[in-house]
Amino acid sequence: MKNITIYIIIASIAVAVIGTAAFVLISSHAPVQISPATKTNIQSNITIQSPIQNVKKFNSTDDMQKFLLDSQVRASAQYYGDPVHGVLEQQLGRAQAGATAPVPSMAVGTPAPEAQQGTATTKNTGVQYSTTNVQVAGIDEPDFLKNDNKYAYVLSQDKLTIIDAYPGETAKIVSKVGLDVKGNNLQNMFLNKDRLVIFYNDNTEQYAIPQYDYLPNPVYTPVTHAVIIDVSDKENPKIVKNYEMTGYYTGARMIGNYVYLISNSYVDYIHPMPPILRGASGVAITPDVYYFDNPESSYNFNTITTFNIFSDEVNSKTFMMGATGTLYVSNDAIYLAYQKYHPYYYDTSYSKDRFFKVILPLLPDDVQAQIKSIDASSLDESQKWTKISDLIQNTYNKMPEGEKNKLFDKIQNAISEYDIAQQQDYRKTVIQKFAINNGTVSYVTKGEVPGYLLNQYSMDEFGKRFRVATTSEYFTSKGVSTTNNVYVLDESLNIVGSVEKVAPEESIYAARFMGDKLYLVTYQRIDPFFVIDLSTDTPKVLGALKIPGYSSYLQPYDDTHVIGIGKETTQNQYGGLEPLGVKISLFDVSNVTSPVSVDNYTIGGPGTDSEVLNDPKALLFDKDKNILSIPVFQQYYGVPIPLEGGVGKSSTGSTAGGVTAGAPADILPPRPFPPNNWKGFYVFGVDPVKGFSLKGIVEHYNGTSYDYGYGSRSFYIDDSLYTVTSGFMKINDLKNIKNEINTIKLEDTGNIIKYLN
Repeated sequence: MKNITIYIIIASIAVAVIGTAAFVLISSHAPVQISPATKTNIQSNITIQSPIQNVKKFNSTDDMQKFLLDSQVRASAQYYGDPVHGVLEQQLGRAQAGATAPVPSMAVGTPAPEAQQGTATTKNTGVQYSTTNVQVAGIDEPDFLKNDNKYAYVLSQDKLTIIDAYPGETAKIVSKVGLDVKGNNLQNMFLNKDRLVIFYNDNTEQYAIPQYDYLPNPVYTPVTHAVIIDVSDKENPKIVKNYEMTGYYTGARMIGNYVYLISNSYVDYIHPMPPILRGASGVAITPDVYYFDNPESSYNFNTITTFNIFSDEVNSKTFMMGATGTLYVSNDAIYLAYQKYHPYYYDTSYSKDRFFKVILPLLPDDVQAQIKSIDASSLDESQKWTKISDLIQNTYNKMPEGEKNKLFDKIQNAISEYDIAQQQDYRKTVIQKFAINNGTVSYVTKGEVPGYLLNQYSMDEFGKRFRVATTSEYFTSKGVSTTNNVYVLDESLNIVGSVEKVAPEESIYAARFMGDKLYLVTYQRIDPFFVIDLSTDTPKVLGALKIPGYSSYLQPYDDTHVIGIGKETTQNQYGGLEPLGVKISLFDVSNVTSPVSVDNYTIGGPGTDSEVLNDPKALLFDKDKNILSIPVFQQYYGVPIPLEGGVGKSSTGSTAGGVTAGAPADILPPRPFPPNNWKGFYVFGVDPVKGFSLKGIVEHYNGTSYDYGYGSRSFYIDDSLYTVTSGFMKINDLKNIKNEINTIKLEDTGNIIKYLN
């Protein structure tokens, strides 16, 4: 019976080995005692930045092909063979050699300005108007709707609609034109004075003969278009330039008159085809292609194209690295981030490495000596393990039950710690930094941080520091485990400080950097709202507030208040959580050690959603105008729901949905299948003491049809609120939302559409 128990325990250890081996790099089997001190060293070593990579340029396509084929050989050897056995120890050794370098203090520099919703004032008329909600003030982000103090520009499918929007009483469509985009959709655009820059994706068709074949086959290559349109004559807009860059559209920013466009394309290792830029004249230019010696699990062409909207100035460079997933841009730098991947695999060499590094040092000294002797013998691997296995089982049989169980616990804990440390070494986010200045781009450096990013708001530049918030996910014998981290990097993207293991077993749902503070929302069953100090190179959790539900987006209100937009949740009959309506929260962080919830307001119930949760550009917020406009979509299947969201008393005594506290809610009668769909906007005022006040609701649709059109946006010009969905633009009085000034039908007008040349 004891032998059966031993076999079960050995099998469980083997399962733990096999279950997590798929996530770890191969390393040599030098014995390492996994003591608490060693755990700390491993943890710290893997966050030390490796030496700065040197950027190189390919001289020809042949050089590129050779590099790619060689990289495949290196990758195969690293992941599946012995040629790089011991690479992990070499990396840790280099990290230890640099670990004694002094940690620089937080340098004081000019921080990137924290963005509020953009507000501009036209000098000639004094008319104020809102602009796109962006992350960094002064750095515009593209969107499908742009406006100035007079006109609004809206993209839908292949069409551009220009609206004479102000004053609202006389607002009308000036022109609606189409772009010949071969069935593709126009994605988004910039507005700069009398110029628009419109982006869309396309495909070019080329032919190539597959290896050892005879018949040419079509090869479709993605292309990103940047079309510059002169809209000085609103009734007759004209295309000025059409830049075509190989690759899918990844992102873009506009600083002054310069546009920075990032596109991404697949690398064919056998027949690499470098990206091509076609300028305004149609002449094809092949940008220089740069690469790095450090290996990537897979390569992509990441092309940064810059151009001046008002001149012929254009530049383009391609960098061969991992596929960019997240983009952050400051006034003088572009940060491209992507996940560092390695293939999931199980290899016996890993099992052997971990056995000698983790398990062996925990066995009795005499057993260790015998195992080392067996390993050094001339027996083959199978014979060696037979002897080692018999030796270990005999050792277990001679041990008292209590002592044996303690040993198993130590081994299991050591294996778990080792696996997590190994996974951290490759489950990382890579950040590539590029300096920018008036349309020029130059490579700076590369950094890595453990974990993955939520979105662009997980990154921020402040002075001479770059801050990053990540979620780390580990696979262990007990299942999936998560934790959250905040890292501070210097100008060379070396990690100089961190706080790790924030809110274990939860994930980041929202992050917002505001000066020397980070406001972080994690979630699993409740919504912990964290205040993290970043005034030094050592991040520190100052305070936390736990409330039901979660926030998906955090909007600064002022220096001591933050608005959260997310979902309310409730526990179901099975003990799980299910989302309810859209929830807005106002947090007071005046006391950083004890943040409080000033007010909460819940809109609707199950089936209620808002685009703001996934796209912050859908939010209109202006503190001076005292306006917070949120697009809302609600779908329900005949279940009575309270109008305006129902009763839900807030912390200040206000009620969700604007229903008087304690009064019965007006309810809608049940509706038959198909479900009813409601789309519109909730418009609030925000007071830092009293919280939210519902100014009004602008309804755009209420019926059983479903709108598959583009998203929803709102903006203001002077004292008029403009709300836009795929069907309508509605104009309401900001001072009295119930007063509808005008309605403009955007689709299905029956008018003839002319296409631009």
